[in-house]
Amino acid sequence: MQDVSTSKVAVCAASDVVEGEIKGALLPSGERIALYTYGGQVYATSDTCTHGEASLSEEGLLAGKIVECTWHFGTFDITTGKAESSPCTVALKTYPVEIIEGTVYVQV
Repeated sequence: MQDVSTSKVAVCAASDVVEGEIKGALLPSGERIALYTYGGQVYATSDTCTHGEASLSEEGLLAGKIVECTWHFGTFDITTGKAESSPCTVALKTYPVEIIEGTVYVQV
């Protein structure tokens, strides 16, 4: 049985998500997400740090698969959303991503 509460949303061109950089995007609901490329894969998380309400796409630093919130220096694993260092303890929401014909789709 298919879950009808989810759908795929096109958010940007795959070429816009550059390895080592963070790309912000807006979902139809108004929620901001952050997109990252790591190891040839595109990942999507909530754009807002779970500790200090900072925008990761505007103020975060990316090193490999770890994004750091520059407000209080907490970190998250972009592949899982897991909070990796204090003061962050709550994981980021993650979204399944699919690339179709050069476009990034996020499952919402």
